[in-house]
Amino acid sequence: MEEPQEVLADEEHEQVWERVAAVDIAKASGVVCTRLPDEDHPGKRKTHVWTVQATSGAIIELGDYLRARQVQVVTLESTSDYWRIWFVILEAAGLKVQLVNARAVKNVPGRAKTDKKDAVWLAKLTEKGLLQPSFVPPYEIRRLRELTRLRADLVHDKSRYWARLEKLLERAHIKISAVLSTLDTDTARAMIEALIAGQRDPRALADLAIGKARAKRAELAAALDGRWEDHHSVQARILLDNIATLNQQAGQLTGQISELIAQIPAAWGVDADGTTGPDAGTSPDSPVLSAVAQLDAITGCGIIAAQAIIAELVLDMTVFGTAGRLVSWAKRSPQTRQSGKKTSGGRTGKGNPWLNGILGEIAASASRTGTFLGERYRRIARRRGKRKALAAVARSILVIIFHLLSDRAVRFRDLGADFYDTQISRDRKIRNHLRQLQALGLSPDDITALLGKDKAAA
Repeated sequence: MEEPQEVLADEEHEQVWERVAAVDIAKASGVVCTRLPDEDHPGKRKTHVWTVQATSGAIIELGDYLRARQVQVVTLESTSDYWRIWFVILEAAGLKVQLVNARAVKNVPGRAKTDKKDAVWLAKLTEKGLLQPSFVPPYEIRRLRELTRLRADLVHDKSRYWARLEKLLERAHIKISAVLSTLDTDTARAMIEALIAGQRDPRALADLAIGKARAKRAELAAALDGRWEDHHSVQARILLDNIATLNQQAGQLTGQISELIAQIPAAWGVDADGTTGPDAGTSPDSPVLSAVAQLDAITGCGIIAAQAIIAELVLDMTVFGTAGRLVSWAKRSPQTRQSGKKTSGGRTGKGNPWLNGILGEIAASASRTGTFLGERYRRIARRRGKRKALAAVARSILVIIFHLLSDRAVRFRDLGADFYDTQISRDRKIRNHLRQLQALGLSPDDITALLGKDKAAA
């Protein structure tokens, strides 16, 4: 008989709870179920189920009721954004609240599905420790996250307005987007403003070019020879005003985000004289950089991306424990499925779309640089394609973020584009080249002869 293998200890959420509550959440109300020891029948459980309105006053009363009955943990099903009022108020009441994915609490097939039965089932899973709670960041991070996500939405809206403006130019037979790399340049803006003001002469419009675009004045003159009419001016004015408004609002949010991060002590740096605070850790000689400056040093990452990363993650990496767990939580590592002698890989899953979007932007920027991350992208892209290469670089960036935030005194250092060439052993390279030559049909004698010819030629 094979010796039993050592098993891992239970996680905190896997313990058996004696006094639990669960809420099946809807928009206007929630069905609450409590399971407590039956004092009249020792060894048995007593279940109570009732409906509570999703209002602040009703949930506050529920929190007092659950605390009076010494409920140890309350489980909420993550239904849309309706769970937020329940989580915040019950947490403020001093209760241990856990949020679980609705996919993990599906009812058993064959049983009737009602809100009451779902609440009872959720409570039974909770008391047996069979639910893994979702990660909910602390209040200051949740507040910061709302602003960074709104800023991202505004940036996406601005991109849509630029796309509409480009379509408007195409309808007016104005082809400056075929000459200039983007419409969001001083040259393009000056030309569009002149068109709105009534200027129709292509050469006069082309003379508004600024900087390197002046070398393309002949091409711009040809591209500006279209059919711009008054109704085009009305539409362009509205689109440009909306873009300007979105820029102003995004800048306002960025300032507010900076203020909120400055209120988080864990994000502060330390100056050379040992002082700490919101403005500390900004100089290169600081022993500890601020969290934003620390992340800003990563290849392809800017201040905006660094702020968004702090909002989507937390500054305390002990929540995840290891870099592997963080990568797994972000759905940046494929699943491994094993049954008998068969092992296969599963899908990674969706993960946090806001975090994935930030990592994708950083990876795309890093892929165009002559750095370690850029060379990693190019090496993988040659073998696996661009999409898989970007995913691999994004995963590497997430691991870098974990190590930086785990030790605030650590700084990002690029390994260099030649890291693979200088660190891979000479013998390994020789073996790989010999294997490739043998795959071409060359025998060891042929390879020796070729090496002899090379030496003679030298």
